[in-house]
Amino acid sequence: MSGTERFSVSLGGDLLRQFDHAWRAEGHPTRSEAVKAMIRQSLVRMEWQAGKEVAGAVVLVYDHHLKPLAGKLVAVQHEFEDVIVSTTHAHLDHDSCLESIIVDGKAETVARLVKRLKSIKGIKHASLMMTTTGKEMG
Repeated sequence: MSGTERFSVSLGGDLLRQFDHAWRAEGHPTRSEAVKAMIRQSLVRMEWQAGKEVAGAVVLVYDHHLKPLAGKLVAVQHEFEDVIVSTTHAHLDHDSCLESIIVDGKAETVARLVKRLKSIKGIKHASLMMTTTGKEMG
């Protein structure tokens, strides 16, 4: 199917008001664009749940004064070099560093990487931004 297809959705007044408030707050220009974004987000989640080829970013914040921590981070990253595309390291302040790890590979492998990174003592925060490779997205 190509081009744009129209369809209608019926919503109760309260739900519609909540939705209108939400999409405007998020910066979508129209209801249609907001619905497209929600559908795409749902499709991305389904790609991850199905164990498909996915992409994403793992963001870590940690205390760089913990010397063994940096070595452990590097060791884990080498174990998962088949899904790690790149890393970026930034100094947030005198004590804290932020590292972003771009990933591309099977969802279950990325999930194992995230679990391993979260298990390292000294990680203050770890977060995964799940997205798609775009190969299956229309």
